[in-house]
Amino acid sequence: MTGRPDRHRDHYDVTGSGPVLLVVPGGAGHPMGLEPLTAALSARFTVVTYDPLGLAHGRLGLPVPEQRVEWWSEGARRVLDAVLPEGASARVLGMSSGGIAALDLLARHPRRLRHVVAHEPPVVTVLPDGARERRDLLRSLGGPPSAAGEAADPMGVFLSRVVRPFTAYAPHPDALRAHASRLTLAAGSGSRDQPPYRTAALLAERTGGGFAEFPGGHLGALDHPEAFAERLAGLLDGTGEGCCAGACGHLQES
Repeated sequence: MTGRPDRHRDHYDVTGSGPVLLVVPGGAGHPMGLEPLTAALSARFTVVTYDPLGLAHGRLGLPVPEQRVEWWSEGARRVLDAVLPEGASARVLGMSSGGIAALDLLARHPRRLRHVVAHEPPVVTVLPDGARERRDLLRSLGGPPSAAGEAADPMGVFLSRVVRPFTAYAPHPDALRAHASRLTLAAGSGSRDQPPYRTAALLAERTGGGFAEFPGGHLGALDHPEAFAERLAGLLDGTGEGCCAGACGHLQES
């Protein structure tokens, strides 16, 4: 099986009203557990939750090829083309592996984007000790599941088809610098001194994008959905406190 798992349909859900906010989940892109977050955000935004592999839309258990970051970002671009009025732009929240896709989306398709928040994208290869950090990360997650069970659940898909190619992804620093006013790297306050936090902070420094702390750790969106949503909404509205590297000013100017 080659190319995207489904060439004819992109899977997403829409809730709420207001400016469009595209949410790209982490892991294998399955939006499980994100309902409290999207419910909190839907009071202020039209929340479009992208499911890149369709795992929450009837495709769980079907064969999945090894993923490429650009497949996810191209799919996200198609979703935005489908939901946005002509000439309009969207906010984007990408978390973990979804944050990597969000970075690629900004680098490749900035025209439809008002602002991108990438929360702890594990592009650990940007770190000075990136090769070792990636090995340690993969080791901590364990080996991929058996071929028989690899597509049986979202974690199996993540371990067997997503984590290795996504953590090997190298961001496009020049393209991100060109759109730094539309980029915020984010990390959880509970992740300080951990590789995901260091990665986000270093990438913000290298691209000139903003940096912001969010409640919780790597899974802050699941563990603290209401506080996470409030932090995100304030940041996107240009009213959030604690933005670094000019993120709040950038948002007010866009």
